Amino acid sequence: MLPWQSFLPPADLTALLETAKREDLGPVGLDATGTLLIEADRQGTADFNARKTGVLAGAALLPEIARAFGSGLRVEVPLTDGTPLAPGARIARVCGPLREILAFERTALNLLGHLSGVASLTALYAAQTAGTRAKIYDTRKTLPGLRGLQKYAVSCGGGHTHRMGLFDAVLVKDNHIAHLKTEELTAFLARTAGLARERFPQLKFVMVEVDTLAQLDAVLRAPGLDLVLLDNMGLGTLATAVAMRDKLAPQVQLEASGGVNLQTVRGIAQTGVDRISVGALTHSAANLDIGLDISPA
Repeated sequence: MLPWQSFLPPADLTALLETAKREDLGPVGLDATGTLLIEADRQGTADFNARKTGVLAGAALLPEIARAFGSGLRVEVPLTDGTPLAPGARIARVCGPLREILAFERTALNLLGHLSGVASLTALYAAQTAGTRAKIYDTRKTLPGLRGLQKYAVSCGGGHTHRMGLFDAVLVKDNHIAHLKTEELTAFLARTAGLARERFPQLKFVMVEVDTLAQLDAVLRAPGLDLVLLDNMGLGTLATAVAMRDKLAPQVQLEASGGVNLQTVRGIAQTGVDRISVGALTHSAANLDIGLDISPA
């Protein structure tokens, strides 16, 4: 199994690429410009080159993208996803009919640039947590249809997967328990955790979001929980939360969320939390500049 297949079934990638191909070539599969200007039998060679510093993600997909756009394309990928990139680094080479290369170019660059941008931003966040126990996690704030690939890119940058969707973990958020008083939380969550493991034994974790230290105190007294999400807490409050966890339920991991950026993440990590979730990894990553350069005939 290729690494990306842990995040996206091959059939889903095939469907995604068919959609991308139809967007560009329409229902009849036509590149009007290429058909007008390029002879059908003309062959070509082109290189994918990095133009900015970053971290590579999506190169492993290039052979699949090539197969979707042209049966005559051959792709060589000397670099593996997760590799640091310097300007000028050759990521891959594609050879074959020039019409097919030009038809395949934009979808390949769109995915390669976007996923490398996600990986590059993740690597910057991960570097800020060096020397602490905290690890960087993604969220569900992803583009529809691209979640698996975006989460794969996060892993290429040194980050970790939170949950894939609503199906593989339980996360009790504030809106789920807004009707409860704080003193009711412990018993309610103990029942919820037990029921979750009974009905869905495949769950990755059972997690609860809290906004206050009073809620945290009640939640930490509930057996069966794996994680607590500390939402929008200041550094002092986070440090107090860690001390409470260490005293009441040291087996429970704490995750900080909200107000996380490259200027704040180091301080958050130094409070002693185990995890930091960052929606910006997938919803705000800038495209990494990568170009396709065709060799002269």
